[in-house]
Amino acid sequence: MRLILRNLGFYLLAFWASITLNFVLPRFMPGDPVSRMFAQAQGTMQPDQIAQLRKLFGLDHRPLWEQYLNYIKSVFTGDLGISITRFPTPVSDVIGQQIGWTLLLGGVALLIAAVLGNLLGIVAAWRRGGVLDSAFPPLLIFVGSFPYFWLAMGALYLFGVSLGWFPLRHAYDVGLTPGFNGAFISNVATHLVLPALTIVLVSIGGWMLGMRNTMIATAAEDYITMAEAKGLSPSRIMFRYAARNALLPSVTNFGMALGFVVGGALLTEVVFAYPGIGYQLLMAVQGLDYPLMQGIFLTITAAVLLANFLVDLVYVRLDPRVRVR
Repeated sequence: MRLILRNLGFYLLAFWASITLNFVLPRFMPGDPVSRMFAQAQGTMQPDQIAQLRKLFGLDHRPLWEQYLNYIKSVFTGDLGISITRFPTPVSDVIGQQIGWTLLLGGVALLIAAVLGNLLGIVAAWRRGGVLDSAFPPLLIFVGSFPYFWLAMGALYLFGVSLGWFPLRHAYDVGLTPGFNGAFISNVATHLVLPALTIVLVSIGGWMLGMRNTMIATAAEDYITMAEAKGLSPSRIMFRYAARNALLPSVTNFGMALGFVVGGALLTEVVFAYPGIGYQLLMAVQGLDYPLMQGIFLTITAAVLLANFLVDLVYVRLDPRVRVR
């Protein structure tokens, strides 16, 4: 419990630091969203309207400390401001509409890459020198060295344009009514294949290589030799003894990757026009939508910190050695 509380205090401190940076950085940037809206209105806005917008976006002439306290209060009450590019929609509503698609894409891709990559790494390390151990690691690392967007555009051209097997853009067909029915779920799954495939191809090599190296070190431990001397089956030793202990670093990596699911598919979402947080962040940057950018950055930071804290809880359960710190 002492370890968990100490880590919780660290994450709360890191979250406070991220909130502070999120407040300070836009105020040091040249210009402001109200000036942009005034320019777009081509001089049709009245001075009292400009003053009201500055107050709405927290850019009035109040002292900085007062603005900061109001910002902290707004964050913890779920009020992230008003989006400029989608005015007058609240930022929390914009993020809420998009984050589900990002979690679907990133979560499915991460789960497939982690499970398949770890299984390949376990088998490759246990059968060192075989075809799986000799051919797959360099091949997957070679594929993983390509940027996301390059593989995404290649897959889009080959399977979408040339062969026509999969749709080219969006999360589902235009005109299709969302709902929990077979037709809609099947359509969403079809649109999900190409974006998820590109993420899996880029990341699976790292999962396999990491697990392979850890398994090789674990296989040399004395308790593995003891298990073999007791006459246990190779499959039981591989999964129950070696893989179980070799999985600990992968649990940490999975937690960190889980946190970055929220913002890690930016380029893939842009290429496929997938309506997730990454694509929305690009639109916010192009439109100088500071409140929306702040809200997305804060959401990504909170997701990373929460995922790491959950990994700490799981790690305490899996590895008793950390309890004696």
